[in-house]
Amino acid sequence: MSSENHPVSTFQSKIKSSLPYTLAVAIIGFVALWIRMRPYDSVFLANGFVKFTSNDAWYHMRTLNVLLENYPDRMFFNPMTNYPNGSYIHFGPLYDQMMAITSLVLGMGSPGQDLINTIGAYFPAVLGALTVIPVYYIGKYLGGHKTGVLAAILIAFAPGQFLSRSLVGFTDHHVAESLFSTLFIMFFMLAIITSKKKNLHFEDVLNKNLTVLKEPLVYSIIAGVMYSAYQLSWPGASLFLLVALVYAVIQYFLDNFHGESSDYLGFTGIITFLVSAVLILPFIHPDMGFSMYYYTWFHVATAIGAVVGFAALSFIQREFKRKQIRAYYYPLAILGIGILGLLATKIISPSIYSLVINAPHTVFGVQTGGAATIGEASSIFYYGGSFTLLRAFGNFTASGFFASILGMIILLVNIFRKAKPEEVMVLIWSLLMFFAIYGQNRFAYYYSINVSILSAYLGGLLLEKVKWNELGQKFKANVKSPADLAGFMKFVKIEQVLVVLAIVVVLIYPVYGAALAQSNGSNDPDATWIEACMWLQSYTPDPGLDYNAVYEAPEDGELFDYPDSAYGVMSWWDYGHYIETIGHRMPNANPFQAGIGGRRGSIEDENQPGAATFLTAQSEEEATAVLEAVHPDPDKAGARYIISDEVMAINKFSAIPEWTLDTEGYSQPYWTGSGYQYLPSTRYFNSMMSRLHILDGNGLKQYRLVHETWAYQTQEVGYKQVYNFLYGSSIPEVNTGYIKIFEYVKGAKITGTASPNETVNINTTILTGQGRTFEYSQSTTSDSEGRYEFTVPYSTEGPISGETQFDTAPSGPYVVSYGDTTKEVRVSEEVVLKGEEVKV
Repeated sequence: MSSENHPVSTFQSKIKSSLPYTLAVAIIGFVALWIRMRPYDSVFLANGFVKFTSNDAWYHMRTLNVLLENYPDRMFFNPMTNYPNGSYIHFGPLYDQMMAITSLVLGMGSPGQDLINTIGAYFPAVLGALTVIPVYYIGKYLGGHKTGVLAAILIAFAPGQFLSRSLVGFTDHHVAESLFSTLFIMFFMLAIITSKKKNLHFEDVLNKNLTVLKEPLVYSIIAGVMYSAYQLSWPGASLFLLVALVYAVIQYFLDNFHGESSDYLGFTGIITFLVSAVLILPFIHPDMGFSMYYYTWFHVATAIGAVVGFAALSFIQREFKRKQIRAYYYPLAILGIGILGLLATKIISPSIYSLVINAPHTVFGVQTGGAATIGEASSIFYYGGSFTLLRAFGNFTASGFFASILGMIILLVNIFRKAKPEEVMVLIWSLLMFFAIYGQNRFAYYYSINVSILSAYLGGLLLEKVKWNELGQKFKANVKSPADLAGFMKFVKIEQVLVVLAIVVVLIYPVYGAALAQSNGSNDPDATWIEACMWLQSYTPDPGLDYNAVYEAPEDGELFDYPDSAYGVMSWWDYGHYIETIGHRMPNANPFQAGIGGRRGSIEDENQPGAATFLTAQSEEEATAVLEAVHPDPDKAGARYIISDEVMAINKFSAIPEWTLDTEGYSQPYWTGSGYQYLPSTRYFNSMMSRLHILDGNGLKQYRLVHETWAYQTQEVGYKQVYNFLYGSSIPEVNTGYIKIFEYVKGAKITGTASPNETVNINTTILTGQGRTFEYSQSTTSDSEGRYEFTVPYSTEGPISGETQFDTAPSGPYVVSYGDTTKEVRVSEEVVLKGEEVKV
């Protein structure tokens, strides 16, 4: 054997030839990490506080801390949210485990909180940078090294949701989804390429032909591991099982039409998903039934179903070939078997049939009702009911978006020219991700990878047109040192320069500019929310649960056994994780869309109690009935505190009634001199949201303001101007606390006598912790015997130990007035909390 054909020499030659590309990818990866670390100062604050930048990031840090506190036991049921029901945690365990293991290793078994927070903040940036690697390889398999390097550059700078979800501080599992799903595609593709190249047949398995089987087997096993890692990052990973199955069906059809064996495909699919079925088994919860939102038998069944599907497709194809049945009958046979399978499923298990039929709409369908108001769940192509491409351009740039579509068109054309399996796979993968962003814009963090690969594929085709590979070979042959570069330039053609410039200007520069503009950090959560939640933690009673404990889920159909000291905090669902993780208190509603209430089907359905029904309630009595209905125990209210902010009250309010399916009448057109403008109406001002935040709870009997943050310049002033116009009132037209915390109390009963049927007023001046004052007042009419009664929520004597340590209270006594008579009344906190009587 000559030395140049020796395996070691061949290996060394491969290493030497791939070294420049390896270095290029490494450099691109570090650049990707630099981009993602740019918001460092907005995450690691000067006071030592680490500000994570998404709702779920805070929640992941909570589950991480609980995991480290109880390692290796993790929290599956969380009673500290969605009070009084608690929530099962649908987050995959892998992301937290990776952070936990990293923390334990670097912390030598006992990591401190600063180290845990630092690792948590860095993790998404590192995983986002690592995604460069599989993107490079997929691009390389599709169009060579040049396509791979260009794809790596494009994903390193890709803006939009892929970048935002992989920035430092965005400690959410979405970037892990992107990384592991792309690694799955990469190894699945590599397994198919190698098995087809080696002309693998099932007979090779029976004959134990390791020469043929070794590489495809290894890659198939790794693909199964990566699919399992993806599943353990997100329970909805069956989205990519669908990608694999749709690709497989089409590839089987194509192979059959071309008279080629698909054993290579069957082998890869069977091994990949068999490995996945085994690896997911230890993580399922049999008591959760067949849900696709938690780890259940659904995940095992779909993996085994994929194994059966690949085996069946291969068997049928082999039978067609053996019996020499015409190729065009094959798709008809598969279609017929699929229909029969669905009908059989409908008869045997209607619930599974319903899940299979409805699952695609969950991902690919446009949401309606309250679900349409969830920012990430709305279609990328519709905003405010109108078609738009602006959000697509914001996520992928205009050139990237159109390049991806052109790339898919070219790949589609290639199918009719006998496309390679990797080309078919990228096409199907990209098409399904395109449909996914049509349904929910959140899947832009998947499609960004497709855009990068498809754009690079397009760029690679352009480079091929100008014979870029020939130029590369001349470079290798003629440039041995920097001094040779001048002589090499004579080989460079003008069209090659123009193509490179076009790629840089059209594809690379737009994503680079967008990435720099986007990577400046996030203001979420706002400093006011951090302050309000920290106040909640320090100045409200402990709810009586061990915050970092692992609790067992209640028996099916039963509620968690909360201590008598437990209570909920009512706010809009967006803020539930802040209340729990920063405030250490139990929100009624959370970003899992639990505790919202309202209606899901039609306006005729019963309006379920929850945040939406409480905030849109048209009277105090109606709102209190909702609070009481939230808790199944008639002696307990569902919430003790209510938190509002300016966004809920104004900017985001229109989303709240969407969940009740009763959206009419909250605004009405007013002529402003230059045209009609929709402004808040009486229905809006009657809502509990407005009564609390805009009107400070003035006149309410059982709700009192206990804390407010500082004010910002907002639209609150304009809303108050409209209120004064509508009601002939004169409330101060000023901005008040951006966030306000109210407490629901029984209220003191102030009773007395006046002349029969006389108007009686009660009022006091409230002084907030921000130094602001406002008037609190009520009015009633005495009965025929002159008796009157007020229920008031404020104590005039200050807080008491063990209860709310409020900083907002009357600056003096209540004043009861009727006719020419005025009387001062003082009310203790005990009386307010117990609902006792104070006689005047």
